Amino acid sequence: MNTKIHILIAALSAAFIATGCVSTSTFEKMQADKNGEIKTLQQQKTALEQDNAALKQQSASQAQQSAQQVGSLEQEKAALLAASQQRQQQYDALVKDLSKEVEKGQLQVRQYKDMLTVDLAEQIFFDSGRATLKTGGKDVLKKVGEALKGYQNKVIRVVGYTDNVPVAKSLQGTYPTNWELSVARATNVVRFLQDSGVPPERLVASGRGEYDPVATNDTPEGRQKNRRIEIMLIDQNLANEMAKPSN
Repeated sequence: MNTKIHILIAALSAAFIATGCVSTSTFEKMQADKNGEIKTLQQQKTALEQDNAALKQQSASQAQQSAQQVGSLEQEKAALLAASQQRQQQYDALVKDLSKEVEKGQLQVRQYKDMLTVDLAEQIFFDSGRATLKTGGKDVLKKVGEALKGYQNKVIRVVGYTDNVPVAKSLQGTYPTNWELSVARATNVVRFLQDSGVPPERLVASGRGEYDPVATNDTPEGRQKNRRIEIMLIDQNLANEMAKPSN
């Protein structure tokens, strides 16, 4: 009987010990799992804080770049406005200087973007089929030359134009076609402007002959409009761009 009691006590003790061991192991595992979850959350928090800091820095950088771009655009706008105002002032001054000649219909002043153009009526400056400047034309051209001296930042391009009537046979030995006639007229205008004090390095002479009409050649009035000399004032920077060879 005593032996049976001892066996029962020993069995119960073993059961209690075994139950206690299982509970401790489970608790430690749960604790380890929780620690792992806490560590993972802390790592995620740190990563989020770093991402947030990076986003703030990126946002600040973008804001700075945007401000710089706005500032640059404002400067470009101001420069364009100043250039436009300068061109208008130059146009007004040129019209004022040549107002008498404009009123007489001897010339016309036009403005187009970065260029000012003085259109000279051909009949005032040249006889038909000739390239020698007439006395009356020289008087007008001298006034034009005085007005052009002040435009130091301009290239002055003189272009000759004709109608489509062929050069008279008696003159073809000197001017075989309207090409030669238009170039000779432009060259003589350039030489006169140089003699009037316009720096020659700012002068360019060229001829277009009959190939750039502004009116029909089917009427006397149209042909008269096509026979003309254009004096174009071109910004130096634009002239440099136009002179570059195309790729």
